[in-house]
Order: sequence, then structure tokens, then C-alpha cells
Amino acid sequence: MLEIGKTIVSLDVLEEYFSCDLSKCKGACCIEGDSGAPLTKSEAKKIKEVYPIVKEYLAPRNNKAIEIQDLYFIDKEGDLVTSLVENRECVFSIREKKGVLKCAFEKAFLDGKTDFQKPLSCHLFPVRITEYKRFDAVNYEKLDICKPGRLCGASRKLPLYKFLQEPLTRKYGEEWFRQLEFAYNHFQEEKSKKI
Repeated sequence: MLEIGKTIVSLDVLEEYFSCDLSKCKGACCIEGDSGAPLTKSEAKKIKEVYPIVKEYLAPRNNKAIEIQDLYFIDKEGDLVTSLVENRECVFSIREKKGVLKCAFEKAFLDGKTDFQKPLSCHLFPVRITEYKRFDAVNYEKLDICKPGRLCGASRKLPLYKFLQEPLTRKYGEEWFRQLEFAYNHFQEEKSKKI
């Protein structure tokens, strides 16, 4: 484990390779799991605000699910999460070419229609952050659905932390990320001394 400010970072975040391979996984993270995408209260408020724009990107069945269930709910673990279509797929997912699931928020953001990119929990995936009173635990959630991402990352020699530079910086800031990168470089130097 690595301590940076008020975070405890799993070394897997530095040591594992990763790069999403949507052509292989088809955006499985939008459909797999036991609940919707975790949200903060401010994200829930933002989702309510941008839904009239994002609604245009969604399939009728997704909008129907939102009419019935609302945009988000509190799951059985007490977490605020996005609603699901048929108790499975995130209501904000859109199916693109070749059956790849993508995020309607991100599509609207890239089209310049909103300033909300997507929930941070989605942007950070497969890293999950658990907030405790005194620190945040930053952990890599190694799931079978992300095997293509591990293979792609390994072939590119791209560390997970580097793949997630944008969302990690979004969450903790540039100085925090610089410290993470410094730690990575230090670990690499130590490894090379042992060889």
C-alpha cells in the first residue's frame, strides 16, 4: 500500500497493466455487476439537471425504465446508484456499432452539449474508491469482464494508473497524481536495481 495525502493506494494500481479494449469487452462494465454505477449526491443533482439533454441519446426502453424507477436509487447496501434497465444494464448506456455499450453522458459531453462527462465511479473503473472518515482507499477491482483490458494494457505496457490519469486527476488533482507518478518511478528504479 502507498499513502498519498488522505489516500491509501493499492500497489496494484501501479503494478498492473490495463487499457480498455471495447472491441472485445463491448462495455461489459455498463451491464455487469450487482447494482448501478455509484454516485455522489452532487452527481445525482447534476444527472437530474442534464437528463433533458441526455434523454435524446437513450433508447425508448431506457427512458421508460427511468420513468418507472427514476434516474437513480439507494441500493441494498445503502449506496446511491444509477437505475437499471431490466435490473441489469445502466439506464444511461447506449448501444453503438457492433453492440458496444457506451455512456450517454459521455456522448453528450463529447458533443459539447453538457459539462458533465460521466459519473466519476465509471470514469475510474476498474479502480474503486472507498471513502472512510480519515482516508480514501484506492483499489483495483480485478474482474473477469476486464480480461481484454488487462491483455491490451500488457501488450501496450501501460500501467493502470497511467491509463486512469484523467479520472484520478479529476478526483484528487494534479499534485496528487504527480506524487503517484513519482512513487511509480521510484518503484521502477528499485526493481531495476534488484535485477
